[in-house]
Amino acid sequence: MSSGTSIGIIDIGSNSIRLVIYEINAHGAYRVVSEHKDSARLSERIGHDGILHSKDIVSIVPILSHYALLCRVQEVQTIRAVATAAIRNAANSAEIVRILEEQTGLHIEVLSGTEEARYGYLGVINSIDIQDGIIIDIGGGSTEVTLFRDRKLKHSVSFPFGAVNTTRQYMKNSNLTEQEMTNIRQMVEEAVSAQPWMKRSPNLPMIGLGGTIRTLGKMSQKRNKYSLQLAHNYVLKSGELPSFLTFLSSMPLEKRKKIDGLSKERADIMVPGLIIMATIYEAVQSSACIISGSGLRDGLFYETFDPEHPIKHNVLEASIHNILALHPNAAEKHVRHIDRIAMQLFQKLSEKSELEDRNQRYLHTAALLHRIGASVHYYQYLKHTQYMIANTRIDGLSHREIVICSLIATYKTKSRIHQQALAHKDLLTETDEGLIIKLGTLLKLAIALDHSETQPVQELQLTKTDTTLTLKLLCVHNPILELKELSAVSKEFEKAWGLKLKTQAGVFSKS
Repeated sequence: MSSGTSIGIIDIGSNSIRLVIYEINAHGAYRVVSEHKDSARLSERIGHDGILHSKDIVSIVPILSHYALLCRVQEVQTIRAVATAAIRNAANSAEIVRILEEQTGLHIEVLSGTEEARYGYLGVINSIDIQDGIIIDIGGGSTEVTLFRDRKLKHSVSFPFGAVNTTRQYMKNSNLTEQEMTNIRQMVEEAVSAQPWMKRSPNLPMIGLGGTIRTLGKMSQKRNKYSLQLAHNYVLKSGELPSFLTFLSSMPLEKRKKIDGLSKERADIMVPGLIIMATIYEAVQSSACIISGSGLRDGLFYETFDPEHPIKHNVLEASIHNILALHPNAAEKHVRHIDRIAMQLFQKLSEKSELEDRNQRYLHTAALLHRIGASVHYYQYLKHTQYMIANTRIDGLSHREIVICSLIATYKTKSRIHQQALAHKDLLTETDEGLIIKLGTLLKLAIALDHSETQPVQELQLTKTDTTLTLKLLCVHNPILELKELSAVSKEFEKAWGLKLKTQAGVFSKS
């Protein structure tokens, strides 16, 4: 896919229809620039004969035509419109596609259950740094379950039940009875039993996709007064899934509509969706539940954007690279030079310390992204950087790690970090503040070594004793600004690391 283009993904789901437009800039970086959603409830409209009748088919034409118009106005070069379970399982599937294509001018792909599961897997594996897990995607008319090991898809299945058609089949009034809930559980348990591989991998995390699971994550964050405004990669607390199921199932529909985080449009189908999720979670003996904001539509984008390499080799590095390319004012040559220096300092300082490889990733991320705030405004760019890192999805990092990186990248003083850390006390551990201070001062030292942003320090030789760290700077021109800045940051570095800083500088010719 060439740069400077855009891709539109239209997802004709069983419960809702969505459009997402991705923009690819001149540097090859992508971002979502537009997203739209309309309720359709197609699974509800299919008759007992399995047919979606003409009036119901035509009812979604205005939505799709509007989405096609939006794509034209935004000059979208590539559109992929896909239909999932409701249309796939309809007895007159071919007729539905023919009518929709004639009326809207869109080419519509009907995804098989296997394809739907694979695109969900692509969405997850490219956005969460996880080796093994089980993906569950509860849609309106189907539920896909996928097992992956070592980041490779091993098994998948598409069950013909989702939040909408299960509600329609089992719920006779506005609330489920105990018997109706038992019937749903039995239906799901029987389906799982027919797939022996599902029970052969206990104690794996379950990664949840779809509206039911995203809504569960929103409700959890509201209840827990969560300090970070990120839905993707949110981890439910132990016991929250059965707790919310019990809470919602005992509540009248009208009262359920008023719960913070639960939309009125989903209130009636939420409990059946949660029963499906909880039953599968228990059957496969999952160890945790992770909410993924990346799924089918993202998987379709990744394949369309780079069909030869739809799976990213390194999730974090790909995410950092994309963020940098979205913010060219971040001075990439400068920050990559700082990153090299920071990594060299880290290696030397961690020789006899308890610093772990994971901490090196935090420093690496912070070094590369510390300047992105300049794309908003140069002055006070660290303030903008802190907000952008904390609120920009950095794939490959947990929420706690994103907060840590945002504070390392924008470190100024120990007292300021203490105040900032208090805002995220629900995420940070007792030792995190000390780690942020140590890595923050180390990054400040690395930044000082290219204060002029001209990369005068071409080689850095380090000597460490129990009491001192000596920096020997081999430079291509006079590092006058660097030496001045080193003097300014040395005292704080010495306090954090317990090492006196000594500097020697020499200029040599490149030739």
